[in-house]
Amino acid sequence: MAAVICGSLAFDNIMNFEGRFGEQILPDQLHILNVSFLVPSLRRDFGGCAGNIAYALKLLGGEPLPMGAIGSDGGDYLQRFDQLGISTEFVLRAEDTYTAQAMIMTDRDNNQITAFHPGAMMQAHQVKVPARPDIKLGMISPDGRDAMLQHAEQFQQAGIPFVFDPGQGLPMFDGWELAHFVEQATWVTVNDYEGKMLSERTGWSAAEISRRVRGLVVTLGGDGCEVWVDGEVTLVPPEQPAAIVDPTGCGDAWRGALLHGLEQGWTLTRCAQLGNKVGAIKIASRGPQNYTLDGLKR
Repeated sequence: MAAVICGSLAFDNIMNFEGRFGEQILPDQLHILNVSFLVPSLRRDFGGCAGNIAYALKLLGGEPLPMGAIGSDGGDYLQRFDQLGISTEFVLRAEDTYTAQAMIMTDRDNNQITAFHPGAMMQAHQVKVPARPDIKLGMISPDGRDAMLQHAEQFQQAGIPFVFDPGQGLPMFDGWELAHFVEQATWVTVNDYEGKMLSERTGWSAAEISRRVRGLVVTLGGDGCEVWVDGEVTLVPPEQPAAIVDPTGCGDAWRGALLHGLEQGWTLTRCAQLGNKVGAIKIASRGPQNYTLDGLKR
């Protein structure tokens, strides 16, 4: 069973600030903000939502089909997918631009400041979701605006159930567009902040959203997650990580586990439990695609 994962493919430039952002920013001077952070360490990782989710799903034994776009500098990413045994069938190479780039700075409390250049991601809508018997599941994760809109329509037309995971892309859409995404989707996943924004823009509570799909999951970071099914909520407790090293890509690891569980026909609660376990393992490793799942108990 294959799962098409629509979303960004990016290079993450990760920097660690040894202090606290809150100690460097004066709240009463935000109107003239001009700060500089010394970052002794700099690392470049493979990232992007589609890439990170595909990595997690592959580790769990799934067959991910990432759908997105890379730029003229993306040859290393294609080679990495080949080495991991991940298909590049639906990866567009746009030679007239760079691969999407994220500049992520993390302080000692794991707060993050991110700058993101979309680059080739804005051409991802050129790749189409096909109706094929081997594709049983899909996901819409943060991507170019046109790609998210068109791929959701294509999943619906192909009769492929999919997860709507708007993430950082949620602010690009108004209430009507978000409501339409929900009506097309089979499941919805958001974090706590995104969940509040989704409810505010659509006018639907979490309970109401869950009645329009098979289920809604609201992740709560270190507090676990809420699983909403038919208006009823279940709190799934968190898993304690061995260490908190790097939060980058933790949510994507969780979503890879979600797709794996859905492929197995598990309940949404059981999917969330596995997601919490995989997320806890990921957060103990640096980078979004450098962890292993050796010894994972499912």
